[in-house]
Amino acid sequence: MLMAVKNQIKVILLSVKYNVMRQMVNKVTFITNILFMILNNATFIIQWLVLFRLKDEIGGYTIKEVILLWGIAASTFGVANIVFNGAFKLGDLIINGKLDTFIVQPKNILLSVLTSETRVSAIGDLIYGYICLIIYGVNIENFILFTLFSITGGIVLTAFISIIQSLSFWIVRGDVIADTLSTAIINFATYPGKIFKGIIKIILYTIVPVGLANYLPVETIINFNIMSFLYIILFTVAIVVLAFMVFYKGLKRYSSSNLMSSRV
Repeated sequence: MLMAVKNQIKVILLSVKYNVMRQMVNKVTFITNILFMILNNATFIIQWLVLFRLKDEIGGYTIKEVILLWGIAASTFGVANIVFNGAFKLGDLIINGKLDTFIVQPKNILLSVLTSETRVSAIGDLIYGYICLIIYGVNIENFILFTLFSITGGIVLTAFISIIQSLSFWIVRGDVIADTLSTAIINFATYPGKIFKGIIKIILYTIVPVGLANYLPVETIINFNIMSFLYIILFTVAIVVLAFMVFYKGLKRYSSSNLMSSRV
Protein backbone atom coordinates (compact mmCIF):
# COMPACT_ATOMS: atom_id res chain seq x y z
CA MET A 1 0.00 0.00 0.00
CA LEU A 2 2.72 2.46 1.02
CA MET A 3 4.76 1.50 -2.05
CA ALA A 4 1.77 2.18 -4.32
CA VAL A 5 1.28 5.63 -2.74
CA LYS A 6 5.00 6.36 -3.09
CA ASN A 7 4.91 5.38 -6.77
CA GLN A 8 1.87 7.58 -7.41
CA ILE A 9 3.61 10.55 -5.77
CA LYS A 10 6.65 9.95 -7.99
CA VAL A 11 4.42 9.90 -11.09
CA ILE A 12 2.72 13.15 -10.01
CA LEU A 13 6.05 14.90 -9.40
CA LEU A 14 7.45 13.72 -12.73
CA SER A 15 4.33 14.92 -14.55
CA VAL A 16 4.63 18.37 -12.97
CA LYS A 17 8.35 18.48 -13.75
CA TYR A 18 7.84 17.72 -17.45
CA ASN A 19 4.84 20.05 -17.71
CA VAL A 20 6.91 22.93 -16.29
CA MET A 21 9.89 22.07 -18.52
CA ARG A 22 7.66 22.26 -21.60
CA GLN A 23 6.44 25.68 -20.51
CA MET A 24 10.01 26.89 -19.93
CA VAL A 25 10.92 26.60 -23.62
CA ASN A 26 10.12 30.31 -23.88
CA LYS A 27 11.74 31.63 -20.70
CA VAL A 28 10.63 35.25 -21.21
CA THR A 29 6.96 34.26 -21.45
CA PHE A 30 7.39 31.85 -18.55
CA ILE A 31 8.82 34.49 -16.19
CA THR A 32 6.45 37.22 -17.41
CA ASN A 33 3.38 35.09 -16.67
CA ILE A 34 4.60 34.48 -13.13
CA LEU A 35 5.47 38.12 -12.43
CA PHE A 36 2.21 39.48 -13.83
CA MET A 37 0.20 37.04 -11.71
CA ILE A 38 2.00 38.27 -8.58
CA LEU A 39 1.26 41.88 -9.56
CA ASN A 40 -2.35 41.04 -10.40
CA ASN A 41 -2.89 39.51 -6.96
CA ALA A 42 -1.20 42.45 -5.25
CA THR A 43 -3.64 44.93 -6.80
CA PHE A 44 -6.58 43.35 -4.97
CA ILE A 45 -5.01 44.11 -1.59
CA ILE A 46 -5.36 47.82 -2.39
CA GLN A 47 -9.15 47.63 -2.04
CA TRP A 48 -8.74 46.10 1.41
CA LEU A 49 -6.29 48.82 2.45
CA VAL A 50 -8.94 51.38 1.49
CA LEU A 51 -11.64 49.52 3.43
CA PHE A 52 -9.49 49.22 6.54
CA ARG A 53 -8.91 52.97 6.52
CA LEU A 54 -12.66 53.27 7.08
CA LYS A 55 -13.00 50.44 9.59
CA ASP A 56 -10.59 48.78 12.03
CA GLU A 57 -11.81 45.25 11.36
CA ILE A 58 -14.13 43.39 8.98
CA GLY A 59 -15.73 40.13 10.03
CA GLY A 60 -13.34 39.96 12.97
CA TYR A 61 -10.32 40.25 10.66
CA THR A 62 -7.68 42.96 10.73
CA ILE A 63 -5.66 43.84 7.64
CA LYS A 64 -2.92 41.37 8.66
CA GLU A 65 -5.40 38.52 8.87
CA VAL A 66 -6.95 39.43 5.51
CA ILE A 67 -3.47 39.35 3.99
CA LEU A 68 -2.96 35.88 5.50
CA LEU A 69 -6.33 34.81 4.05
CA TRP A 70 -5.26 36.06 0.63
CA GLY A 71 -2.00 34.19 1.05
CA ILE A 72 -3.76 30.89 1.78
CA ALA A 73 -6.23 31.48 -1.07
CA ALA A 74 -3.46 32.25 -3.55
CA SER A 75 -1.19 29.37 -2.53
CA THR A 76 -4.11 26.93 -2.49
CA PHE A 77 -5.06 27.98 -6.01
CA GLY A 78 -1.38 27.80 -6.95
CA VAL A 79 -0.92 24.22 -5.74
CA ALA A 80 -4.13 23.09 -7.46
CA ASN A 81 -3.16 24.63 -10.78
CA ILE A 82 0.54 23.79 -10.75
CA VAL A 83 0.03 20.13 -9.90
CA PHE A 84 -3.57 19.35 -10.92
CA ASN A 85 -4.60 21.83 -13.60
CA GLY A 86 -6.07 19.00 -15.66
CA ALA A 87 -9.02 18.92 -13.23
CA PHE A 88 -10.32 22.16 -14.75
CA LYS A 89 -10.44 20.49 -18.21
CA LEU A 90 -12.00 17.22 -17.07
CA GLY A 91 -15.55 18.15 -18.12
CA ASP A 92 -14.42 19.00 -21.65
CA LEU A 93 -12.59 15.67 -21.95
CA ILE A 94 -15.72 13.79 -20.85
CA ILE A 95 -18.16 15.69 -23.07
CA ASN A 96 -15.99 15.39 -26.18
CA GLY A 97 -14.94 11.79 -25.58
CA LYS A 98 -11.27 12.62 -25.16
CA LEU A 99 -10.48 10.39 -22.20
CA ASP A 100 -9.32 7.57 -24.50
CA THR A 101 -5.67 8.63 -24.33
CA PHE A 102 -5.69 8.39 -20.53
CA ILE A 103 -7.68 5.14 -20.35
CA VAL A 104 -5.10 3.18 -22.36
CA GLN A 105 -2.20 4.31 -20.17
CA PRO A 106 -0.94 1.93 -17.44
CA LYS A 107 -1.57 4.57 -14.76
CA ASN A 108 -4.41 5.72 -12.56
CA ILE A 109 -6.83 7.36 -15.01
CA LEU A 110 -8.01 10.22 -12.81
CA LEU A 111 -4.52 11.09 -11.58
CA SER A 112 -3.27 11.02 -15.18
CA VAL A 113 -5.93 13.52 -16.19
CA LEU A 114 -5.39 15.78 -13.18
CA THR A 115 -1.62 15.99 -13.66
CA SER A 116 -1.75 16.27 -17.46
CA GLU A 117 -1.41 20.07 -17.44
CA THR A 118 0.25 22.82 -15.43
CA ARG A 119 -0.80 26.46 -15.35
CA VAL A 120 2.45 28.44 -15.30
CA SER A 121 0.93 31.64 -13.91
CA ALA A 122 -0.12 29.63 -10.84
CA ILE A 123 3.53 29.59 -9.79
CA GLY A 124 3.04 33.32 -9.28
CA ASP A 125 0.04 32.57 -7.06
CA LEU A 126 2.13 30.24 -4.92
CA ILE A 127 4.96 32.76 -4.58
CA TYR A 128 2.47 35.51 -3.75
CA GLY A 129 1.02 33.30 -1.02
CA TYR A 130 4.37 33.13 0.74
CA ILE A 131 4.91 36.88 0.26
CA CYS A 132 1.62 37.37 2.14
CA LEU A 133 2.82 35.04 4.89
CA ILE A 134 6.02 37.08 5.27
CA ILE A 135 3.95 40.28 5.54
CA TYR A 136 1.69 38.63 8.12
CA GLY A 137 4.71 37.51 10.13
CA VAL A 138 6.51 34.24 9.59
CA ASN A 139 7.97 31.80 12.10
CA ILE A 140 8.72 28.08 11.93
CA GLU A 141 5.29 27.03 13.23
CA ASN A 142 3.13 29.11 10.91
CA PHE A 143 5.46 28.43 7.96
CA ILE A 144 4.93 24.68 8.41
CA LEU A 145 1.17 25.09 8.91
CA PHE A 146 0.90 27.45 5.95
CA THR A 147 2.74 24.99 3.71
CA LEU A 148 0.65 22.04 4.90
CA PHE A 149 -2.63 23.94 4.49
CA SER A 150 -1.60 25.14 1.03
CA ILE A 151 -1.25 21.49 0.07
CA THR A 152 -4.47 20.31 1.75
CA GLY A 153 -6.33 23.33 0.36
CA GLY A 154 -5.01 22.62 -3.13
CA ILE A 155 -6.09 18.99 -2.81
CA VAL A 156 -9.56 19.97 -1.52
CA LEU A 157 -9.99 22.44 -4.38
CA THR A 158 -8.84 19.83 -6.91
CA ALA A 159 -11.12 17.14 -5.49
CA PHE A 160 -14.09 19.54 -5.48
CA ILE A 161 -13.41 20.58 -9.09
CA SER A 162 -13.03 16.93 -10.09
CA ILE A 163 -16.39 16.06 -8.54
CA ILE A 164 -18.32 18.84 -10.22
CA GLN A 165 -16.52 18.32 -13.55
CA SER A 166 -17.42 14.62 -13.32
CA LEU A 167 -21.09 15.64 -13.40
CA SER A 168 -20.56 15.84 -17.16
CA PHE A 169 -20.89 12.02 -17.21
CA TRP A 170 -24.57 12.49 -16.31
CA ILE A 171 -25.50 16.06 -17.26
CA VAL A 172 -25.34 17.61 -20.72
CA ARG A 173 -23.08 20.67 -20.53
CA GLY A 174 -22.24 19.83 -16.94
CA ASP A 175 -19.04 21.79 -17.49
CA VAL A 176 -21.07 25.02 -17.32
CA ILE A 177 -22.20 24.17 -13.79
CA ALA A 178 -18.62 23.20 -12.96
CA ASP A 179 -17.20 26.49 -14.22
CA THR A 180 -19.79 28.47 -12.22
CA LEU A 181 -19.02 26.63 -8.98
CA SER A 182 -15.26 26.85 -9.64
CA THR A 183 -15.54 30.62 -9.92
CA ALA A 184 -17.66 30.74 -6.75
CA ILE A 185 -15.14 28.87 -4.60
CA ILE A 186 -12.30 31.10 -5.82
CA ASN A 187 -14.27 34.31 -5.20
CA PHE A 188 -15.51 33.34 -1.73
CA ALA A 189 -12.01 32.29 -0.70
CA THR A 190 -10.79 35.89 -0.51
CA TYR A 191 -13.43 37.19 1.92
CA PRO A 192 -13.35 36.72 5.72
CA GLY A 193 -15.40 33.66 6.57
CA LYS A 194 -17.06 35.26 9.60
CA ILE A 195 -19.01 37.73 7.45
CA PHE A 196 -21.15 34.84 6.19
CA LYS A 197 -23.98 33.62 8.39
CA GLY A 198 -26.75 31.03 8.40
CA ILE A 199 -27.37 28.93 5.30
CA ILE A 200 -24.55 30.60 3.36
CA LYS A 201 -22.03 29.59 6.02
CA ILE A 202 -23.32 26.00 5.99
CA ILE A 203 -22.94 25.86 2.20
CA LEU A 204 -19.39 27.23 2.39
CA TYR A 205 -18.39 24.48 4.81
CA THR A 206 -20.12 21.66 2.92
CA ILE A 207 -21.31 21.96 -0.69
CA VAL A 208 -18.73 24.59 -1.67
CA PRO A 209 -15.90 23.72 0.77
CA VAL A 210 -14.21 27.10 1.02
CA GLY A 211 -14.40 26.84 4.80
CA LEU A 212 -12.24 23.73 4.93
CA ALA A 213 -9.84 24.86 2.20
CA ASN A 214 -9.35 28.45 3.41
CA TYR A 215 -11.26 29.77 6.42
CA LEU A 216 -10.50 27.05 8.98
CA PRO A 217 -6.80 26.82 7.98
CA VAL A 218 -6.42 30.59 8.48
CA GLU A 219 -8.06 30.40 11.90
CA THR A 220 -5.84 27.44 12.81
CA ILE A 221 -2.69 29.37 11.87
CA ILE A 222 -3.83 32.37 13.91
CA ASN A 223 -4.91 30.30 16.93
CA PHE A 224 -3.79 26.69 16.66
CA ASN A 225 -6.42 24.13 17.60
CA ILE A 226 -5.67 20.41 17.32
CA MET A 227 -9.31 19.49 16.62
CA SER A 228 -9.52 21.97 13.75
CA PHE A 229 -6.22 20.64 12.42
CA LEU A 230 -7.44 17.03 12.48
CA TYR A 231 -10.79 18.02 10.96
CA ILE A 232 -9.01 19.64 8.00
CA ILE A 233 -6.90 16.52 7.42
CA LEU A 234 -9.88 14.15 7.72
CA PHE A 235 -12.01 16.27 5.40
CA THR A 236 -9.20 16.36 2.84
CA VAL A 237 -8.98 12.55 2.84
CA ALA A 238 -12.78 12.21 2.67
CA ILE A 239 -13.26 14.54 -0.30
CA VAL A 240 -10.40 12.86 -2.21
CA VAL A 241 -12.07 9.46 -1.72
CA LEU A 242 -15.39 10.95 -2.84
CA ALA A 243 -13.78 12.46 -5.95
CA PHE A 244 -12.38 9.07 -7.00
CA MET A 245 -15.71 7.35 -6.31
CA VAL A 246 -17.72 9.86 -8.36
CA PHE A 247 -15.26 9.82 -11.27
CA TYR A 248 -15.06 6.03 -11.57
CA LYS A 249 -18.82 5.69 -11.13
CA GLY A 250 -19.28 8.12 -14.01
CA LEU A 251 -16.55 6.48 -16.10
CA LYS A 252 -18.83 3.46 -16.55
CA ARG A 253 -21.11 5.76 -18.58
CA TYR A 254 -18.30 7.18 -20.71
CA SER A 255 -18.66 7.09 -24.48
CA SER A 256 -15.47 7.22 -26.53
CA SER A 257 -15.15 9.54 -29.53
CA ASN A 258 -12.74 7.01 -31.08
CA LEU A 259 -10.25 9.88 -31.25
CA MET A 260 -6.86 8.54 -30.25
CA SER A 261 -3.80 10.71 -29.76
CA SER A 262 -0.47 10.05 -28.15
CA ARG A 263 0.62 11.66 -24.92
CA VAL A 264 4.10 11.52 -23.43
